[in-house]
Amino acid sequence: MKLIESLNIKEKAYIEKLENGLTVIIVPKQNTSKKYIIWGTHFGSLDNRFMMPKTGEEVFIPDGVAHFLEHKMFEQENGTNSLDTLMALGIDANAYTTNDHTAYLFECTNHFYEGLDELMDYVQHPYFTDENVEKEKGIIGQEIKMYDDDPGWQLYMNAMDCMYQKNPIKIDIAGTVESISEITPDVLYKCYNTFYHPSNMVMVVCGDFVPEKLIEEIKKRIVKKESQGEIKRIYPEKETNINKPYKEVEMEVSSPIFIVGYKDTENLKENREQIIKKHIAIEILLNMIMGKSSKPYQELYESGDLLAQPDLDYEFSDEYAHILISGQSKNPQKIQEKIKETVKKYVENGLDEDHFNRIKKKIYGDYVVEYNSVGDIARMFLSDKIKQINSFDYIEEYNEVTKEYTEQILKNVFKEENMILSVVKCK
Repeated sequence: MKLIESLNIKEKAYIEKLENGLTVIIVPKQNTSKKYIIWGTHFGSLDNRFMMPKTGEEVFIPDGVAHFLEHKMFEQENGTNSLDTLMALGIDANAYTTNDHTAYLFECTNHFYEGLDELMDYVQHPYFTDENVEKEKGIIGQEIKMYDDDPGWQLYMNAMDCMYQKNPIKIDIAGTVESISEITPDVLYKCYNTFYHPSNMVMVVCGDFVPEKLIEEIKKRIVKKESQGEIKRIYPEKETNINKPYKEVEMEVSSPIFIVGYKDTENLKENREQIIKKHIAIEILLNMIMGKSSKPYQELYESGDLLAQPDLDYEFSDEYAHILISGQSKNPQKIQEKIKETVKKYVENGLDEDHFNRIKKKIYGDYVVEYNSVGDIARMFLSDKIKQINSFDYIEEYNEVTKEYTEQILKNVFKEENMILSVVKCK
């Protein structure tokens, strides 16, 4: 096993790539009763067009397959449901699908190895029939309709529509009622056999474990599989412009909700070594522009234009990157103008050194706090590994983020021509 560590926060992670290609990351946390495991595959809603590794056949799949597959994995041939089996052991189990990965997880204090038996059994033994796939279409169809009525989700999807023209991030993770109607057991097996190959998967375990013992237990439960070549994913060409600057819809909300977004048009694939440093700089900038201690936030809150501190996010992968500032306001346009004005002032005059240093320390504190929770650690290591990032680098590269570098990122990313506003207003 390879050992990586952060001397700054005195944390270690053990990484081993097994013979079948599966990457296992073990983060020991002594003196904790909780144990957390997450097993993810690099297959998300973006991956709707790819080449089969062994045959080179080009495959187009309906929107929503990754999410549909996640739902179906729990159903076993003997009629049991693995989620129920885990819950009966007193284990808190779940699964989720994102744009770039699907993950199966559980947290427990007892019965970890019985849980591991069940997790590694159901993830390695799919069972799809015409009948159980048809039944699931009705269940997921209801879920899709529920999201159609969810103002927060519509707000986010409209923001994606403003920023991207053809990028599959615009597609709802669950697909549409029409797209899932085309899903068959054959489609699911084809995607399972391609993307659920161990070489495309990462397992992260966090808790009070002896890494050598745990890795042996995992190896005992692994199903042998032939190696397969690289999966070639096919995505639309990168877009440099936004699709539209503004979109609004009317829904049942108590007061309007908004997302002010910036599309980051830099090619992250070509600048991978800079991505962590850039991410830290953007988090600092977002907190300076609209964080709780920022002047613009305090003014807008006192005037009643902002009802609470907005959520501040930077989402990125090789295929997309954008900043989202989301919240609740009776006057979303005023919030957008305030952000524009603040960015312009910082670009012209530079960042205030004291404010910058204060926020930088806060961001570091936020990173350190994440290491208090076994669940936060495991999810972070999985998500970062899918993006080919070492999670410890956020701690290690923190000092490299200077005020001058952050000012450069401000000019490169917070461009007015790449700014959008998505609004859900009251009916």
